[in-house]
Amino acid sequence: MIYMKVMQDASETPVYNCSDMPVYILDQNLSDYPDRKGLCHWHKDIEIIYVAKGEMNYHINGKTILLRERSCTIINSQYMHYGSSSYYHNCQFICIRFHPGILNSIPSVYKKYVVPLIENRKIEYLSYEIDSPNHHKIEDAVGQICCIRKEMEDGYELRLVSAIYLLWKILFEECGPNLQEEPMLEPGDQTLQKRMVSYIYEHYQDALTLDEISASANISRSKCCMIFKQYLHQSPVDFLNKYRLEVSRRLIVNTQYKITQIAFSCGFNHLSYFSKIFYNEYGCTPTEYRKKNQKCEDIS
Repeated sequence: MIYMKVMQDASETPVYNCSDMPVYILDQNLSDYPDRKGLCHWHKDIEIIYVAKGEMNYHINGKTILLRERSCTIINSQYMHYGSSSYYHNCQFICIRFHPGILNSIPSVYKKYVVPLIENRKIEYLSYEIDSPNHHKIEDAVGQICCIRKEMEDGYELRLVSAIYLLWKILFEECGPNLQEEPMLEPGDQTLQKRMVSYIYEHYQDALTLDEISASANISRSKCCMIFKQYLHQSPVDFLNKYRLEVSRRLIVNTQYKITQIAFSCGFNHLSYFSKIFYNEYGCTPTEYRKKNQKCEDIS
């Protein structure tokens, strides 16, 4: 299983796998994620998702797009996003992440070609279907980056940075018309969304109420519910419970804590209620889940 490390401010802890470079490249299966769904998060990295086989839904700042086979989506820096299974089917995909700073070897070039794109709030993501004009260029660039990482020849770091620069050139040329406009400030609702999600991640162990979640962003209950429905397609309470279940599921698999202790530590006041929604989510009781998936390593 793949467990995402999400900080209390809802940002994902950066994990890279290309020497000392801020780059992450890996072939993945959506079935490797709990419930075939990633946690809602954000980071400063640019993220590229390329679907090798199957399809999945990708959620970016309240928008949901269907990624089909050979389609590619590039998520801009600092936007909330996560992937989920389409009809609970599996999906094989390539994930590439890199920090924009890798393109900052020449400050004047970075300021001219990188900053205008990552700071333009109109550009949340770029999506490329097979029939998109630049699809073949993006697909070739993704393939080249993956091959360089796989071959790991001497000096591969230089080739990798070069390939990322070439990819960025394609993106910059496509976004050119929008980059001439004055960048928009981040919409208020997106800031409020991050604030409330961060509050839930930080206080999920407490007996949280809808009033407390909405108060963390200094908005009304109705505004809170509207934002969660728009950006996360669920109610604040449902989002809270799903996160609690994810944490409890990890504890069940990776520790020897008693089920009752885990339930209470994750914010569930009644073991019967915890068992009921756990069964509804995973199709078995917490005890049965532990027997099927017990591991020896400690949680990260």
